[in-house]
Amino acid sequence: MKAVMKVAPGAGHIELRDIPEPNPGPGQVKIRVQAAGICGTDLHIYKDEFPSWPPVVLGHEVAGEIADAGDDVEGLAPGLRVTTETYFSTCGGCRYCRAGRANLCLGRRSIGSAVNGGFARYVIVPAAGVHALPENVDFEAGALTEPLACVAHGVSSVPTVFPGDVAVVAGPGAIGLLTLQVAKAAGATVVVLGADGDERRLELARSLGADHTVNAQRESPRDLVAALAPEGMGADVAYECSGAGQAAAGLLDLVRRAGRYVQIGLFGKPVAWDLDQVCYKELVVTGSNASVPPAWLRALQLLRTGQVRTKPLVTDIFEITEWKAAFEGFERRRGVKTLFVPAD
Repeated sequence: MKAVMKVAPGAGHIELRDIPEPNPGPGQVKIRVQAAGICGTDLHIYKDEFPSWPPVVLGHEVAGEIADAGDDVEGLAPGLRVTTETYFSTCGGCRYCRAGRANLCLGRRSIGSAVNGGFARYVIVPAAGVHALPENVDFEAGALTEPLACVAHGVSSVPTVFPGDVAVVAGPGAIGLLTLQVAKAAGATVVVLGADGDERRLELARSLGADHTVNAQRESPRDLVAALAPEGMGADVAYECSGAGQAAAGLLDLVRRAGRYVQIGLFGKPVAWDLDQVCYKELVVTGSNASVPPAWLRALQLLRTGQVRTKPLVTDIFEITEWKAAFEGFERRRGVKTLFVPAD
C-alpha cells in the first residue's frame, strides 16, 4: 500500500513509499482509512520541530471503517464506521497513567509519530481507543474528531470557560474554529482574532457562531473586548490557537485580572512572552497536550448533537500521492483543513 512517511531524522525527509499491508495483533483492529487530516504537528514533524521515530507513516487524525480485528476483539465488526484515539501504547504504571492522564506519560507512543499512522490505506490501532462515529457524521467530518477532542480537553478537562464569559480566541485556523464552537456550546460570548489573509477564515468563524471577529493587524480588539466585559475589565479567558508568538503576547493585554490564559496552539520554537503580566494580573495559565479519553466522549457528543460542526472546516481534499501539494497549501494557509484520502 502507498504511504506518506517520515523516512529519516532532520528537516524534510518525507516520501511516498510502498509498504506491506499490516495485520492486527491481539487487542488491535485494522482500520480502512477513508479520510485523514493534516495537522500542524505533521508540519512540525516535516520541519523536525516535533519528535518522531522514522521510518514512520504520518497522520493521526483518522476516520474509516473496521477492516479486520484481532481474535480477542469484540464489538468492532468489519464495516463499522469509526474514528480512533492516537495513543498506540503508554506505560500504564506511571503517576500520570494511573491518574487518567496518559497524555503526559513519558513512555507514550502515538500513531503518526512513533508508530505508523493514517496517511495510508490501512492503520493498526488498539481496539480500546476506537470509537464509533455518530450516524450524522460522515468520514470527512469524523476525521476531525481528534483535533476536536484535543480542544475539548484544553477547554473542559480543566474548566476554563463558563456561561456568560467573554472569551477571545486567537487564530481562525481549524483549532481556533473548533475552540470557538466549544466555547459557544459552554455559553460564552466569543471574539475571534485573525490577521491579514484570514478574511475567509473570519467569515467562516462568524458562520460558526462567533459573536465578533477582528483582524488584529488592522485594528486593536481592546475596546471591543472591554465593551463586552463587565466594567470594561477585559476577557475572562483567552485561548491561543494560532501558534504565533505575537498573538500570545497580545492576549495577555486582553485578558482581565484574575482571568485565564489557555495555550492550545504549538509554536514549534521558543517565543517571547511577558511573564510579569502573569504576576501583575494573577492569571491562571494552563496548557493542553493532546487529549484524554473523557475528552473524546465530549467531542463525540458535541458532534452528535450538532453543537460543533467540523465539516465546514474541510476546504481541501487530496489523494496521498499528492502529498507535496497538500503540505505546501497547508503551510501557506490556503484553506482551513486539508484531508488526505488513500490511493489504491
